[in-house]
Amino acid sequence: MRGPRTSLDQWHCFLAVVDEGSYARAAEALHKSQSAVTYAIQKLEEQLGVSIFEIRGRKAELTEAGQVMYRRGRTLLDEAMRLESSAQSIAAGWEPQLRIVSDALFPAHAMLDCLEVLSRDCPDTRIECVETVLSGAEEALLEQRCDIAITGVVPPGFLGRPLLRVKFIAVAHCQHALHRLGRELEFQDLRPFRQVVVRDSGQRKRRDSGWLEAAQRLTVSRMDMSVRAVARGLGFAWLPEVFVREELLKGELLPLPLKVGGERYAELFLILPDRDCAGPAALRAEELLIAAAASLSASGVGA
Repeated sequence: MRGPRTSLDQWHCFLAVVDEGSYARAAEALHKSQSAVTYAIQKLEEQLGVSIFEIRGRKAELTEAGQVMYRRGRTLLDEAMRLESSAQSIAAGWEPQLRIVSDALFPAHAMLDCLEVLSRDCPDTRIECVETVLSGAEEALLEQRCDIAITGVVPPGFLGRPLLRVKFIAVAHCQHALHRLGRELEFQDLRPFRQVVVRDSGQRKRRDSGWLEAAQRLTVSRMDMSVRAVARGLGFAWLPEVFVREELLKGELLPLPLKVGGERYAELFLILPDRDCAGPAALRAEELLIAAAASLSASGVGA
């Protein structure tokens, strides 16, 4: 069986030149001499039988063939990196680090229960758990900043396991003017009043999920702060029922008597970005989170 004529090092040099924008910067990034990078690409072109770059003015730009080679080369190099990562995970046993990114809708006490067990099971693994809002977990997946994610949106190219259905209810302080209207409410009744919303923690495409374009808006960065703000009478909001159970039981907060839309639901999904490369700590975390979600659903957190 004939093997490939080109090497991964040649493809690495080629991708670096494109990504860095010049042979000199590519050589610096790869810790190679510029002549070594130039030779690697010349050899690559010779072995492939195509021209990858063409000179336009003072710049070397990708030919049409070069653009195809770049896309295929990126896939090749990414796959090689995943293969090495998978081998390292198998060889090392427990991963040295595990990065979990979780939507703030997943209850903190359930996450802490999972982390407690995980810390006992893999004491040598450094665990990082980051809470996000709206598109934050989706963005972390796309930027390869996590090993396991709980998110409300499954980005293209990923497979998500349904984890938890979270119930939201429209609430306001018991003395809020909306309750003093003494009747069922329409959406237009809400617009003159301040709505409390939680800011999207993502940076790319921030979303204003659930905002009614009310006359006033109070934006906070955390779910617990939104609960406190509504409990102080600073506005109304749709809040996860599990986050406001105590306030509802005490009568501090009351559900708004909306004719339609007083209850909403959000789906959370569990994603391992690359299951083939997932180590035992990631797989154990997945197992614990699935069990925790099942327990939450049985206790009535979801629908």
